[in-house]
Order: sequence, then structure tokens, then C-alpha cells
Amino acid sequence: MEDVIYYNELYDLYSKLLTEKQQKYFEDYYFNNLSLGEMADLYKVSRNAIFKQIHNVTKKLEDYENKLGLLNKKKDLINIINTTNDKRVKNDLNRVIDKF
Repeated sequence: MEDVIYYNELYDLYSKLLTEKQQKYFEDYYFNNLSLGEMADLYKVSRNAIFKQIHNVTKKLEDYENKLGLLNKKKDLINIINTTNDKRVKNDLNRVIDKF
């Protein structure tokens, strides 16, 4: 379950860097809860082809995070928001987070 949440967070940040096909496969698997078999039937490819695509997409998302670190930066900002009492700082940081 933690992996699903992690990949969904990464997808929220980096989905625009994926191809349309990669986005569709990811969304069908992680958001629409389609099985590999259901996706294979839908796209007229093998289950193994779907598995490889999903695997490649998750590796790309991990690679983007390793290089850019947006999820870690977002979490750091949220931590600062949760620990500061300065309302102006909270508002300013929330505006930054909203741009993610």
C-alpha cells in the first residue's frame, strides 16, 4: 500500500514528463485498479508487455525524483508549515506548494 501512495505522489508531480501511453497505463493500473490481464485485453497486448510498461513508468518516476527531488522538497515544506507558528510563512509556503 505504501508503494501505491508513493507512486501516486510521484505521478502527481511528474506525470507531464511521461508519454500519453505511459500515463494511460499508469492511470488504468493505479487509479482504475485494472489488472494486468484486463489491461492486456483492453490494449490487445500481452500481460508481460503491460507489466514491463508499468515497471518502466515506475522506474522513470523514481528516476525523476532522484534527479529533481520535488517530492522530498514538498514534504520538507509541509513539515515547516506544520512546525511554524508564523501565519505569513505558512501562507507563503502553502502558495508555493500549490504550484507543485
